[in-house]
Amino acid sequence: MKNNTLKIITLNFILALTFSAQAQDAAKEKFEPTDKSLQQYKYPDWFRDAKFGIWAHWGPQAVPRQGDWYARKLYMQSPTRAWEKGTYDYHLKNYGHPSVFGYKDIIPLWKAERWNPEDLMKLYKRAGAKYFVSMGTHHDNFFLWNSKIHRWNSVNMGPKKDVVGLWQKAAQKEGLRFGISEHLAASYTWFQPAHSADKTGDKAGVPYDGNDPQYADLYHGKADSTDNGWLTKNPVWQKEWLNRITELIDMYKPDLLYSDSKLPFDNIGRDMLAHYYNQDIAKNKGKLQAVYNCKEESYGRFARDVERGVLDSISQYPWQTDTSIGDWYYRTGQKYTTSEEVIQMLIDIVSKNGNLLINVVQTPEGDLEPDVLQILEGIADWTKINGEAIYGTRPWKIYGEGPSTTSKQEKGSFGGVKDVRAYQPTDIRFTTKKDVLFAFCMATPTTDIAINSLGKKSKYAQKSITSVSLLGSNVKLKWKQNDNALVISKPATLPTNKAIAFSIKFSK
Repeated sequence: MKNNTLKIITLNFILALTFSAQAQDAAKEKFEPTDKSLQQYKYPDWFRDAKFGIWAHWGPQAVPRQGDWYARKLYMQSPTRAWEKGTYDYHLKNYGHPSVFGYKDIIPLWKAERWNPEDLMKLYKRAGAKYFVSMGTHHDNFFLWNSKIHRWNSVNMGPKKDVVGLWQKAAQKEGLRFGISEHLAASYTWFQPAHSADKTGDKAGVPYDGNDPQYADLYHGKADSTDNGWLTKNPVWQKEWLNRITELIDMYKPDLLYSDSKLPFDNIGRDMLAHYYNQDIAKNKGKLQAVYNCKEESYGRFARDVERGVLDSISQYPWQTDTSIGDWYYRTGQKYTTSEEVIQMLIDIVSKNGNLLINVVQTPEGDLEPDVLQILEGIADWTKINGEAIYGTRPWKIYGEGPSTTSKQEKGSFGGVKDVRAYQPTDIRFTTKKDVLFAFCMATPTTDIAINSLGKKSKYAQKSITSVSLLGSNVKLKWKQNDNALVISKPATLPTNKAIAFSIKFSK
C-alpha cells in the first residue's frame, strides 16, 4: 500500500513538473506587441516549403469589368494620373451620376452566380498551389466575411454568401493552407473622393453619395485635409481597423494574413500582430504556424511582401511576391501573363528564398475565362514534372547566373526588379534539397548548356559531380565537369515549356 502511495505521489510530482515546463514554454512563446518580442518569430515550415499560392482578389469592383480601383475612380471627374482616367465617364454613361448611383449601388449587382469554390480549389491544387488566399476586404470597405460589426458584407448584400468562409472550407477540403488579405487600413483615405463633387458641368457642386450620412459606414467620414497618406492618421479609424481585423482573425483563424501596406498604425499594428500570433499558438496547441505578410522590411517579425516586383538577391528571411496574371480585378479585353512567364517568375522567386502568390482573375460571376483556364493548365503540366525542384527546396549558395544577374533590370512596382522579365537560355537559377542541386535553364537552350558556377575551379562547387539528369526525361544525358563549367550536351528532345530543370548530385 505504501509503495502504491509513493508511486502515485512520484507520478503526480513528475506530471506537475511536466505541466510547469509546458506552461513556461507557452509563456516564452507568447508574443508582446513590441518589435523585440515579434522578432522571436520563427517561420513555419509549411510556408517555407509551399512556394506557390493562388489568390482570389475578387469582389464587387469586378462588376463593371473596368479593372482595379473602380470604387474610387468612379468619383474622380478629372484625375491627373493617366491610369485613373475614363472610369468616371464610363460610370456616368452606364450607371448614372455618382450623386445618385454610387458604389453602394454597384454592390447589389455582384451576385457571383457562377462561383464554385470547390471546383476552383481542385483546379488550383492541380496547378500546384500549396496555399490559397481569399480577399477579406479591399479598399472599398466591403467585407467578404460574415461580419457581426459591419453591415456592408457579402452575407447581407450581393451574393448573400460568406465568401471567406466558403473559400476556407474548400481550401481545407483540398489540404491547402488558407489565408486572407485585408486592404482596410488604406481605405479611410482611399475612399475620400466619394466625399467630393463635380467641379464642372451641370452637376458642379452636387455632392456625391459618399456625403450622405446614411452611408457613412461604407464610405467613412470626411478626413481632415492633412490626412491624405496611404494610411490614416485618425486614431478613431485606426482603432476601428483593429476591431474589424481582430474580428476577422478570431472568426476564421487563417494560416496567413496579408495587409496591403506596411504594418499598419505602429503600436496598433503590433497589437494586431501579437494577437494574431498568440491566437494561432493556442489554435495549434503551442506551435506557431501563422504567417503575416506586409510591405516593409521584416527584420524577422513576419514575411515581407513585395507587390509586382521580385527581390534582386537571396533574402535572409522568407518573403513573398504578390502579383496578378492580369489586372487586379476583371477588365474586359485585358492581356494575361502566360503560363511560361508565371513559371519563370516562380523559379526566380524561389531561388531567392521567396514564395509567389498570384491572383487568378475571376469574372464578376465567379468563373474563369478560357484563356485563364489554359494558363492554369500550363502551370499544372509544368509543376507535375518539375515540382520536386520547387517545393520544399531552399536557396543555394547563389541564386543564379547569366545575363539577368548582371545586367540592369527594370524595377518592380514596390521593390526589387520587375516580376515578368525577359530571360535568355544562359540564365540559370538554383534551388537545393537534401543532397540534390537543381539548376533551371530559364529559357529553352539552343546549344549545349554551360553552368559556370559548377566548374571544378568554381568557389561554389566544392565537390565533384556524380550525376546529371533532366526532370521529365528518361534520356541519359551527356555531360562533363570542366574546370570552368559543367557542360551538358543539349538533348535531342526537350520539354515543351521554356524553363527546364536539371537534377545534379555530388560525391559524398
